[in-house]
This record gives sequence, structure tokens and C-alpha cells, in this order.
Amino acid sequence: MPTRPGHRPPIWHRAGSRARRLGLRTRIILAFVFTTLLLSALLSVTVFALTRQNLLNGRENDALATVGFNASTVSRRLNPDTESEALQNLISTLATPEGSRPVLRVGGDWFQQSFEFESGDIDERLRRTVEGGRPAQMRYRVRGKPFLVVGIPIPDSNASYYEATPLDEIEDTLGSLGIILASAGAGVTLASAGVGIWASRRLLRPLVSIGEAAQSIARGDLSTRLEAGAARELAALTDSFNEMVGALQHRIAQDERFASEVSHELRSPLMTLSASVEVMNTRRAELPERARTALDLLTEDVRRFEHLVEDLLEISRFDVGTAELHLDVFNLLEFVENAVSATSPVAVPILCDPATARVRVQADKRRLMQVIDNLLNNAQKYARGATGIVLWHWGKNIEIVVEDAGPGVAADEREHIFDRFSRGREAGERGASTGVGLGLALVAEHVRLHQGRVWCENRIDGLSGTRFVVHLPIAVL
Repeated sequence: MPTRPGHRPPIWHRAGSRARRLGLRTRIILAFVFTTLLLSALLSVTVFALTRQNLLNGRENDALATVGFNASTVSRRLNPDTESEALQNLISTLATPEGSRPVLRVGGDWFQQSFEFESGDIDERLRRTVEGGRPAQMRYRVRGKPFLVVGIPIPDSNASYYEATPLDEIEDTLGSLGIILASAGAGVTLASAGVGIWASRRLLRPLVSIGEAAQSIARGDLSTRLEAGAARELAALTDSFNEMVGALQHRIAQDERFASEVSHELRSPLMTLSASVEVMNTRRAELPERARTALDLLTEDVRRFEHLVEDLLEISRFDVGTAELHLDVFNLLEFVENAVSATSPVAVPILCDPATARVRVQADKRRLMQVIDNLLNNAQKYARGATGIVLWHWGKNIEIVVEDAGPGVAADEREHIFDRFSRGREAGERGASTGVGLGLALVAEHVRLHQGRVWCENRIDGLSGTRFVVHLPIAVL
């Protein structure tokens, strides 16, 4: 049972799978988002820093004023005869707004108003500075709470006064402010993304229209035109585009009419010439040897000419848009077997698994027959015949693969081998007859009419030769 052949899309299809850069619309939206995010972050940091600085400065000024007043009060009431109980009462009666915690050292004794901030909570560096005779302040955390601690020396009484002002209220305020700023920044960023989407759509709408029009023209709809938009800057581009498409449509129509008319005009003299050759062939035995040789060459060229004219007529039907599908439902394997027996002078092996052998397809028999005939003729001309045909299906797709053992097709020729009148650089070396280069072009046209695609590639078994793969989305299960 054959396994599915290595499925590789044609070169033009593989090229589209390369990593692409971000689209212009995405870049515009990201520019809006990043710019807004940067500005909102800068503004938030600035507002937060200024607010924090103002709050802390205000609290420090209030704390310094209170500490200075309380230190003066303690200094006036201190004397060598003051007892410990009086000192404790003194600390307890001090005015301490904002929940400040006073601590007094007199000699080696410590007096405090609250156990939330004790003598042991005073930072060692702050204590050494104050006891050295210099006032100082420091912000740090005590048991997880932020405090501003201010110390003032009282050298006349060998004492020092400390006061700890809690900063948790400021910390909560700054935390709430940070959440508000972050939420506002996120909201503004999301809003900017919406504005970017709206702006990118408006800005790129003309380019999208041009791109869609170009794709439509590439698919063969030469009646496509751009509408004049409101943007005056694009008026010249729109007019030039429409003029270019109009000129292209006129030129192609002329070429198509010329090819069609020439092909039709050639049929009458060709039929006369063919009939004359047939008449001469009936008297071939009466002709001398040199005349028979000339007659054979003439017969072969007339047949080749007939084939060329028929191909040109078929091509002209595609060009003028009159080619239509006449669909029938039939068994794929039986059809390929009949096509091979009718078109190939030698037997060609057909590989097909049991599931594919039962597949029925809906297609144009005449066109699909010509596809197989042309591929087999191509293999006969350039590769001494096909070595096998492989059939495969999955879902609504089928593949017909024609393999040969010839010299293969150069990588740089595979993209153009289905062009009209393309026979490759080595056409003259690959067989006695090179044809006119329309066989594979007709294969591509017939397959394209079935909404499929065809390409060629190297054999997957590593041997010399070529695989022509016809992919058609026409399976009827």
C-alpha cells in the first residue's frame, strides 16, 4: 500500500511562508500604544514623585516644628533635681500631633510615651549623631511601619530628645495614588489602542483598496477600477492606476483577439493542407525515396501544426473568459486507468491505496483527460516516459502525481516551466521532439479552472527524475 507522497507546495507558495514583518496597520497601532504608554508612564512617575516629595516635605516641616517646640519645653523643665517620675510625666504631657512618639534620654535613663516606638528602635547612626551634639533626622521602618525620627541634643542636661512621626498615612496615600495612576495609564493606553485602530483604518483604507484592486487584477479581473476618494493627495494615484489598468486591459484584449483570430484563420488552410497530405500519403508507394522522406517530414510538421493550433484555440478560450467546466461525477481510479490506456503508448503503473480507489470526484472529464495526456506526453518527450502515477486523497482534496526517471528540472526553471512556450534550457537535449511549450501551460490552465494548483519537484525517493503534482479540491466521498 503506498503512503502519501511528500506533499510540498510549489515554489511560489513556499515563498509566501517566509517570516513576514509586522504589517503597516499593526505598526501604526503599536506606535500609538507605545507612545501613549511612554507618555503616561513618564507623567505618572513625575506626578508620583512630586506628590511624594511634597507630602514628605510637608510632614517633615511639621515634625521639625513640633520636635523643636517639645525639645525647648523639655530643656526648660530639666534640672539636676528632677526625679524620674516627673520626667515620665513630662513626656506624657508633651503635645504630639499626628501620633508622634516622643523618647527622652537623660543620662543613662530612657523615658518614652508609647511602646510602639521605644529607645531600642532608635537607629544607632542617628543616636551617635545626636549624642555627638548635632541634631539629625532619618526615615526608616520599625516593625514594618515607616517612621520619620528626629533627634535634638540637650547638652546642658546631658540629655537628648527624640520624636518618631509615623508615615504610614503618607505611604497609604502614595499607594492609592500609584494604583490610580497605573489604572489611568492602562486606560489611556487601551484608549490609544482604539484610537490607533480607528486611525490606521482611516489612513490605510486607500492603500487597502489599492491592494484589493491589485489582487483582483492579478486574478484576471481587468474590469476592476479604483473609486475617487475624498483624499486629494491620492487623486493622481487613483487616476494613474485606472489609466494603467485600462491600457493593460485594452492591450490584453487586442492580443487575445489577435491570437484567437489567427488561430481560427489558420484552421481552414490547415485543414486543406492536412487533407492534401492525406491524399499524397495514399499515393506514397508511387513516390521516389527522396519524395517519401519529404512527405514524412511534411506529415509530421502538419500534425505538429494541427496540435499547435488546437492548443492555441484552447488557450484563447481561457484568455477571453469563455472556458467553462462541464462537471461529471466518476471514480478517480477508473478514470485515470482509462486515460492512461487511451493516451499512453505504453503501460504506466498506477499506485493507489484502497481508500483512494473508492473515491469519486466531480470534475470536467475532458479537461482532466487532457491534463493526464499532456503530463504523460511531457514525460515521453523529455524523460523517456513516465515511470508511475500515484493517486492520493484526504478530505475533499486529491493529488495526481506523474513521476519520471529523466534528468529532472532545474530548480530555477520550476517556477516558469508552466509558462506558455517555455521549454527549458535543455529542451533540445531531452528528446527527439521538444513540442511548442504549450502542453504544461494548458495543464496549469485546466487545473486552475478546477480551483487547484500544479507544480513539479524532485522525486522523494532520492532517484533522478521529476514529480508533477496536480492538487485538486474536488473529492466526493
